[in-house]
Amino acid sequence: MKYIVQGGPRKTGLRGSIRVPGDKSISHRSIMFGSLAEGVSHISGFLEGEDSLNTLRAFQAMGVDIDGPHDGRVTIHGVGMHGLNAPTQPLYVGNSGTSMRLLAGLLAGQ
Repeated sequence: MKYIVQGGPRKTGLRGSIRVPGDKSISHRSIMFGSLAEGVSHISGFLEGEDSLNTLRAFQAMGVDIDGPHDGRVTIHGVGMHGLNAPTQPLYVGNSGTSMRLLAGLLAGQ
């Protein structure tokens, strides 16, 4: 998609807002940090792609209550640094290398 913006007759500047798509790397990390935090985290701009959703499901499998995503918004009820539970099934992250790398380091400390 291409946008061309030209100044108006008074050349007073440009005003407005745009919404950019969510970022996959940040979406993974937002789920992880929100899950390890204490209390509730509200995330907006979550990328609802397969890899990010697999990370979300992995944390749900470890006992984290996560609402969403709904239009890029996610609510995470964090369990604290040592509140993750052992999953009853193997964690599935599909082909997400980011999920695998980050989870390996995070879970090694659990």
